[in-house]
Amino acid sequence: MGHNIIPYGRQNITQQDIDVVIEALKSDYLTQGPKIAEFEKAFADYAGSKFAVAVSNGTAALHLCTLALDVKEGDKVITTPITFAASANCVRYCGGEVIFSDIDPKTYLLDINKVRSLLESSPKGTFKGIIPVDFAGRAVDLEAFKKLANEFSLWIIEDACHAPGGGFLNPKNTLENCGNGNFADLAIFSFHPVKHIACGEGGMITTNDETLYKKLLALRTHGITKNNSEYVNSADFANGCETEENVYPSWYMEMQTLGFNYRLTDFQAALGLSQLQRADEGIVKRREIAFNYNRAFTNKNFIKGQSGVVEGHAYHLYIIEVEDRLGLYNYLRKNNIFAQIHYIPCHLMPYYKQFGWKEGDMPVAEQYYKNCISLPMYPTLTKEEQEFVIESINSYYEKQ
Repeated sequence: MGHNIIPYGRQNITQQDIDVVIEALKSDYLTQGPKIAEFEKAFADYAGSKFAVAVSNGTAALHLCTLALDVKEGDKVITTPITFAASANCVRYCGGEVIFSDIDPKTYLLDINKVRSLLESSPKGTFKGIIPVDFAGRAVDLEAFKKLANEFSLWIIEDACHAPGGGFLNPKNTLENCGNGNFADLAIFSFHPVKHIACGEGGMITTNDETLYKKLLALRTHGITKNNSEYVNSADFANGCETEENVYPSWYMEMQTLGFNYRLTDFQAALGLSQLQRADEGIVKRREIAFNYNRAFTNKNFIKGQSGVVEGHAYHLYIIEVEDRLGLYNYLRKNNIFAQIHYIPCHLMPYYKQFGWKEGDMPVAEQYYKNCISLPMYPTLTKEEQEFVIESINSYYEKQ
């Protein structure tokens, strides 16, 4: 049975998406126009947060968060080794020190008990914050992390790039949306093509803290403000001459801090708005695919574990752990199934090894890496394609 390439993830661009992008391209604004605010409001409503700030990508979102929280040289921040490097790199951009803590072998998420041990074994004030990651789409229990953070006076950045539309069950058994701002100071999302919502590139920060929100707006655009009430220089200076009235001219602006150009374009925001309308439908489809994988692989002795059906799981990835991972990976590629590995442990990247991290420091994460493989998971994956993936995996191990 021949098959076209089946990737681990794929964007879904509809005619509606194309039409709204063309409409935006024909409008008066390609950037800094009305679509940005429209997308921000719609996304804040979707996540359940008070504020949202659209940015150029998820990495920019992380960087702006660390800047807004005043991370500086020597500040120690805890995160997971099983994540894309940007979750850690944002701390380094500000000169901070990344401290990795191991994962829970069942959830693959940052292990809160190990984080507590790390905090309790160090003098109070040693750490500034925590960046937990909703890895693969499974949401971290942020309510529990918030209690821990409060105990040690830490802030939280939720990396929810894998989990828009996801959430965790609180003690009242109700779902807390990823990025709703109830527990994390800031949360970030990515709109890379393989994510739930695609903008080509793009990102979003959500928060319920108005002070942080205003800082993010300035930092996103070179540190510049056009808000009269925030100006430091006098109206006379702004006008270039003495004026009778304390009125600032319409051209005037002030750069008050060192910011960046991390803006999203209007046509990307238009695409994001269109994609957001189908976000819930995409989550339903991803969960159906996960259910089919679970049913197919339950009690298979060659599979060590799988994600399992979890309430609130957004299923950006579907990960299994297998023996002979390299053999399976190569076999699938020969059959045009392009599975992926998520992730090489961050602490063993050459960049981070220079700070003293080494093999053996994160034993659970390192063991997970030896066996993990991400299977195709995206809403347009057909039933026939998924059955072919399942049959191929079964076939590989039956031949062993």
